[in-house]
Amino acid sequence: MSKKVVLITGTNSGFGWLTAQSVAALGHKVYATMRDINGKNADKAKALAQVENITVLDVSLTDNASLKNAVDTIIAAGGTIDVLVNNAGVTMFGIAESATAEDVQRIFDVNVFAPWKLMKLVLPFMRKQSDGLIINVSSGFGTFSFPFSVVYSASKFGLEGLSEGLHYELRSLGVDIAIVQPGTFPTEMSQKVQFGSDTSIVGDYSAIAEFPDKMFAAIGQIIESVKPDPQNVADAVVNLINLPKGQRPLRTVVDPSTGEIVQRANDAVNVEYPKVLAAFGLEELAK
Repeated sequence: MSKKVVLITGTNSGFGWLTAQSVAALGHKVYATMRDINGKNADKAKALAQVENITVLDVSLTDNASLKNAVDTIIAAGGTIDVLVNNAGVTMFGIAESATAEDVQRIFDVNVFAPWKLMKLVLPFMRKQSDGLIINVSSGFGTFSFPFSVVYSASKFGLEGLSEGLHYELRSLGVDIAIVQPGTFPTEMSQKVQFGSDTSIVGDYSAIAEFPDKMFAAIGQIIESVKPDPQNVADAVVNLINLPKGQRPLRTVVDPSTGEIVQRANDAVNVEYPKVLAAFGLEELAK
């Protein structure tokens, strides 16, 4: 297998941390991004940079110049980017109406717009070489919009929408787009849950006030009983990189608890999607 240049976002913890090391262990050149590598993430950046085949880049996903500088740095060093893994993400739970427009924008900036901007930056190089892979880490919550995770689910729906359409647009040009859908895992992101800023409406939801706590309790029980291993998500990314071009599935579910439900929904889409393409004269893109 040829060695690839791989850009991975959100590598300071969780899936990104494990994915960077797993991909580098195969001999690929990994550029691992995180924020504030000289400040709060200094220790993590130093530890990751000591791993063979990994270079750590200081990148703010909400800063256009920072994103472009990262891509320019990688191109200057290696001439191309073969794989982009949009892993970084933020969460928001709680009563949906409590989210302000600013709250929603903040979630979408990281979960939707940053991946899109990076895709726009790397695609010219991938198309030029008629070879490339973009892996977008979504969620089972990108298939079903759950109560009390509405904003987070909406952002993952957005990422899934970008990915699904691009999957069919780009594969005839030699570029694969793939989605990884993790379920509930004990990662640092799950411990940094954001909530809506508008607390003035919370009292109006007293009739269902206990339901968010029920949801968090159920998530905790899943983690305690199933003990899902975040390394499984990193392994899924590695598997997609290893698969031959054109043979990578659009969606890969990594969820030992509710994954069968998500997979059945995906299977239904796989059956019906070619019919929609055919209805609009695009049946050749389904081949």
